Amino acid sequence: MLSYDDFTEYHKDLLEGTYDCVDRIVLNGYFPLGQQGGAFRLWWRRLTGSEETLNTNHLARMAGNFSRKVHAFAKKRHIPILHCEPRTRKGDLAETYLPKDPSFCGLFLILVAKAPGLVWEVRPCKNASPHLERKTPWPYVNHYHFHIMDNEWGHLTIKMSGHPPFNIQVMLNGHEWVERKARKKTISSMKEGNCFVGGSDFMALDRVADTLRRKDAIGQLAKACDRWVYSTCLSFALDTEEQKRSGFHYQYSCYQIEYSRNLLFERGTVLDQVYQGLIDRNRSLLNLDKIKTIFGWKKRPHNRAVAPRLERILEAPTYDLTVFKIHFGKLSLKMYDKGARVLRVEAIAHNVKELRCGKRLEKLSDMLAKLRQIVSDFLNALCAAHISYLDEGMLDSLSQPTQRGTRRLAGIDLQKARMRAVSEALLALSAKPRGFNIKELAEKTAQLLKGIPYTARQAAYDLTKFRGKNMLVSVTNSRSYRLSSFGTRLLAGIIILREKVIKPVLAGLCKNKGGRPPKNMRPRDTSYDTLRNEMLKLLGKLNLVAQNAC
Repeated sequence: MLSYDDFTEYHKDLLEGTYDCVDRIVLNGYFPLGQQGGAFRLWWRRLTGSEETLNTNHLARMAGNFSRKVHAFAKKRHIPILHCEPRTRKGDLAETYLPKDPSFCGLFLILVAKAPGLVWEVRPCKNASPHLERKTPWPYVNHYHFHIMDNEWGHLTIKMSGHPPFNIQVMLNGHEWVERKARKKTISSMKEGNCFVGGSDFMALDRVADTLRRKDAIGQLAKACDRWVYSTCLSFALDTEEQKRSGFHYQYSCYQIEYSRNLLFERGTVLDQVYQGLIDRNRSLLNLDKIKTIFGWKKRPHNRAVAPRLERILEAPTYDLTVFKIHFGKLSLKMYDKGARVLRVEAIAHNVKELRCGKRLEKLSDMLAKLRQIVSDFLNALCAAHISYLDEGMLDSLSQPTQRGTRRLAGIDLQKARMRAVSEALLALSAKPRGFNIKELAEKTAQLLKGIPYTARQAAYDLTKFRGKNMLVSVTNSRSYRLSSFGTRLLAGIIILREKVIKPVLAGLCKNKGGRPPKNMRPRDTSYDTLRNEMLKLLGKLNLVAQNAC
């Protein structure tokens, strides 16, 4: 098994396989000459030969003709065309119309829904020449969702506006591309929903998925878009001769990308134990405040091999699905259990501008490399917080001063509320992609201090203390910092020892235990009760009695 990150390496003995894959790719397609008023006039002269017909009514008629041609084509070819109400989940609706024939290739469904779109308004100038202005805010106009089955990419969707310049959006799924490539290469694969499960050759699947992350795959992606955009979608607005005469050609840019790491556990019961323990332990440390559970069957299979049952999957959720998300601007980190034995970790770029490596399609490999690194860094931070430790003498050495160059730095006194708040803020920010800066640390610490003033100047001073203890590393070519694995494990261990061991035990010692114990006690509650009783015996031998304990 390949080594991906600390979390995967730690649990490798419990895993049957693992693979990385691009989940969802959303591309924006635009005609450059249609985005500016002067360039649009140039294109119109190429299309019609003059600007005499360039007016608002003529542009509106083009949108009307587009709609009529789409409806006539759908009626002639017996293709369903549905007008969707607002907030309709169009992806779920399209799933019910998927072709039954596995060899089908072509358009099988058209959905119509309103969405904001670019619409040009033409106003005559004093010299009678047309002046184009964009309608602001963008009005809601009909967009046509062409659902297509492709031989290489499977189910892809092209969303197109009926108003010139006919902007489009192409949505593809990387898992379906990998499945078809694996089928051609006779690689063993079993797919349940949008995930490969037991019976698959995960090493070979990961190698196939890796080809999509290479630069030479960008051309294949562009060809797949062109194959359907010009012949199936744009033909309703401009025929082939008009496209050539006017030089109408789309350029593509990336808009949204989802990248996932999938871990297949040997047993479903082990997956439950690992994942639920992970959430229970790191919920407060990493500020995992958005957790939801979709309930299905309670128990997961205990055996290694479980054949997927498609009819059961379509009827209802098979097993409990627990999801947590962490949002950092336009980037999200998502973790959830999928199916019987799969744990999936996703990095989602809701807008690729947040990755800061350009938006053009030519930059796709760089974007995927950054998302892959974000997933690895997140799992490393998660593993460090989950498997924390305390070395002998570490608590004493933390409070000792350190030397950084010629500067003498104060130690870290975790008995003070301010330093504890800074430690908790550092842990909460440890999963942030590309690290955190001083301002973000100051804002997070101020939230934890609940009303006590805490400035960026104080954050900068406290940050130097942690750097003196080698708990922080600088992010290259930036003014950001990242908590090291050593720092994450150490701070998590101290906070857990204080909040989960010392405080509960002391609270139990200082209160009389009354009433009957609950019928169903968790193993952790039993351990607390045993520890409390033993601590009472030890304190009695030391002649140290807690107040209200007797």
